[in-house]
Amino acid sequence: MKIQELAQITGVPTKTIRYYEETGVLPAPRRQPNGYREYDQTDIDRLRLVAGARHLDLSLDDIREILALRDQHEAPCRTLLDRIQRKADEVAERVKTLQKLEEDLRRLYALGLTFPTDDVDGKNCICHLVSEKK
Repeated sequence: MKIQELAQITGVPTKTIRYYEETGVLPAPRRQPNGYREYDQTDIDRLRLVAGARHLDLSLDDIREILALRDQHEAPCRTLLDRIQRKADEVAERVKTLQKLEEDLRRLYALGLTFPTDDVDGKNCICHLVSEKK
């Protein structure tokens, strides 16, 4: 099958497929005599794994490692589980950071309501407080 068919079956844009090939996430495809890329079921399966891992926000380096294990006929399951756990921990940390940001924003908003909103110079209004935030 051609790259357009692979893209349609997997939902991965052709530009992304080419990028994955250029960066080594996917191997260089076989070529037809006319130079067109040629793909088969193995390529579909591999690209689906890549797409699924990217959907989980795993890095391309993580994905390369997982695929390298598969290519060496080693089960990548433990490595994949470790990466999923690490990503879940990162997400939990980001959620905490975002919740703290939300609290800060709401507190600043409430404080800002106590200041005038027509201070063009920004000396005695919320603009002054925002300028000092670090």
